[in-house]
Amino acid sequence: MKRLIALSLIIFSLVVGWYWMMYENSISTSSITEQMGSVVITIEQGQNLNQITSTLDEKGVVDGRWFKWLVRFEGVANKIQAGEYAFSPGLTPVDILNFLVKGKVNQYALSIIEGQTFKEVLQEIHRHPAIKKTLPDNVSINRYLELLNIPEKHLEGMLLAETYFFIKNTSDAEIIMRAYRSMQHFIHTAWPARDKKKVIPTVYDALILASIVEKETGAAHERKEIAGVFIRRLEMGMKLQTDPTVIYGMGDRFKGDIRYRDLREDTPYNTYTRYGLPPTPIAMPGKAAIDAVLHPLDTKKLYFVSKGDGTHVFSETLKQHNAAVDKYQRNKK
Repeated sequence: MKRLIALSLIIFSLVVGWYWMMYENSISTSSITEQMGSVVITIEQGQNLNQITSTLDEKGVVDGRWFKWLVRFEGVANKIQAGEYAFSPGLTPVDILNFLVKGKVNQYALSIIEGQTFKEVLQEIHRHPAIKKTLPDNVSINRYLELLNIPEKHLEGMLLAETYFFIKNTSDAEIIMRAYRSMQHFIHTAWPARDKKKVIPTVYDALILASIVEKETGAAHERKEIAGVFIRRLEMGMKLQTDPTVIYGMGDRFKGDIRYRDLREDTPYNTYTRYGLPPTPIAMPGKAAIDAVLHPLDTKKLYFVSKGDGTHVFSETLKQHNAAVDKYQRNKK
């Protein structure tokens, strides 16, 4: 009898040892091969351990039998977080459980590009497949301000141009609010250190002028000089006479070509017919354009004209400017 008990214990020990060896091997070996590539899994809110394990097993990410034991041994069945996860080749079940417990969900990126209008930004947001659409298309700015509960008179120029990272099913409203808060933080942090000798009386005026600078040049080394030209014009009481403001005032009527009669048509944004800054920004400025307005080049230049290569020729006098226009715009020698 004693021999039988001893034999049973030996067999039991061998079986337990074998299962434990299988378990240890399973949880420390990746099931995700290079051929499979990255595997995207979505864990829904409210799913139980059986459902989560089944989802992972069906995708070939883990062996469900052993993974379930791993979760129970670790005591984290109720700590797995919902979300979309991307599991790459080489990750073991232990790594995967760590992702699930810590909520290391898959992240997406969306860039607000310098010079985009609010309409263009919203279109980009709504085209992104991972963003949940909650805002309507083509309603008034006042309606968007109301829906977003943003205490501004306009949304143009109020979103900081940079890249934002987010998880799947983040709403369009959340993205916009993050960009708005980022702009508020940046501009109000930068404002106290501005060149106080320059005629930019408010933060909002700085954003208006920064949006114009953003649309006028993509050449980084020119921003401070262009800002300096515009500020000098404002100080002298000259009209800004900048095409991007005219184009913005035309709205959907602009078809890619600005004509002489467009420069003569008075709108609140036409800086050829009106003095001072337009009533709102005309695009989303980036940090560099804002910095250029807050710290402009101290210049005597009053004019600039495009050379056709993305850069400009700057002039102090109208005579010099007209000669540059003849050379670069009218192709006169």
